Amino acid sequence: MRAFGRYLAAALAARFASEGMSLAVVLLALERTGSAAYGAFVLTAWLAPHVLAAPLAGAAAARTRRPRPFHVAALAGFTCAVAALSVLLGRAPEPLVLAVALLGGCCGPMVTGGMSSLVAGLVPAGAGRDRAYAWDASTYNAAAVTAPAVVGLAAALGSAAPAMAVLALAGALAAALAATLPYGNRPPGPAASSGAGTGTPAGLGAGLAALWRIRELRAITSATTLAFVGIGTLTTTSVLLASRLGSPRGGGVLMTAFAVGALAGSLTLGRITTVEPGRLARRAMAGTGAALAAAAFAPSVTVAAVLFAAAGVCDGPLLTATLRIRSECAPDAVRTQVFTLGAGLKLTAASVGAALVGFAATAPPQALLAGISALILAAALLHALVVRQGAAPAGAVAATGPSEGSATAPAGRRTP
Repeated sequence: MRAFGRYLAAALAARFASEGMSLAVVLLALERTGSAAYGAFVLTAWLAPHVLAAPLAGAAAARTRRPRPFHVAALAGFTCAVAALSVLLGRAPEPLVLAVALLGGCCGPMVTGGMSSLVAGLVPAGAGRDRAYAWDASTYNAAAVTAPAVVGLAAALGSAAPAMAVLALAGALAAALAATLPYGNRPPGPAASSGAGTGTPAGLGAGLAALWRIRELRAITSATTLAFVGIGTLTTTSVLLASRLGSPRGGGVLMTAFAVGALAGSLTLGRITTVEPGRLARRAMAGTGAALAAAAFAPSVTVAAVLFAAAGVCDGPLLTATLRIRSECAPDAVRTQVFTLGAGLKLTAASVGAALVGFAATAPPQALLAGISALILAAALLHALVVRQGAAPAGAVAATGPSEGSATAPAGRRTP
């Protein structure tokens, strides 16, 4: 378990750097050029490659015979891009800055889903692995709480450049810790099979095919992608809502309450292993949507913050349940692709939501928050519908389900 402890430290450091970039880039661009729009363009270039690079990164990680250098190189590339942007942004030609941001963004999927795919190799199957995914999910939430606070504090005390340097140091620490993890080299020849017994290597489209073909993966991926269209608008909406309630600076309080609640939820509710992960995911989305719907009617920022915290507590177990489903149901040959693709799709959905709320910024913030809650509740309903669609009749053996070695796989010989 000491290796898993080092993994958690590496994951927290890497996700701290990733979470801090969205604020640090905008602050640094505003400081050096006076244009927050320039920072938004750089941030877009940083985020855009995630969904396109996800299948490539996942396939490459699954095929490589030496996974340690690959993972370390991805984290090092991410770190170098952060460090380069801290120097070049506002000083070098814009095309060069955007190119560096694009290259750094291509490493992003390995910081999120790519790292989570390592948990299955570090913790034996069973309840212990389910709890390990709860701890892994908590690193996302802890980074979401601490990174913006550290970046904002560093920028307030001096400039945004030291904040970017802190993020680069966190990325370097993640790469150094990742180099100490046990990966195990793969034998020569095809790195992985497609899982159908053909012995052919898993191609770039194998992960996407698994996301569509396996009902549990299709359900959680479609539901979380829809939910994150709403989650992506939450930051902007919280600022607008706080302003409407008479506290222009209260948007940060609302998002901090949500992040702290999510951290608490992942460390408590997310560690429940007796509830089937699909059911846990549906309950998490339903609770989050209901709490945000109530927050739309809050009479003050204080009441809204309490409801945002409650929404965060409900949201915390969602990532844990998602990671458990991916680990249990993804074929071994495409597990990394499934993790990176799922993370890329969610991040892209959040970016789409952030863009959509820009067009609707003149609408009442209460209506925007109600729309967010409706999207998340619709995601819970979508998950339930997809899971029930084509479900095997009683007594029949499901054609798809948890992969061999998962915590919920039945004992004995399994048929493909």
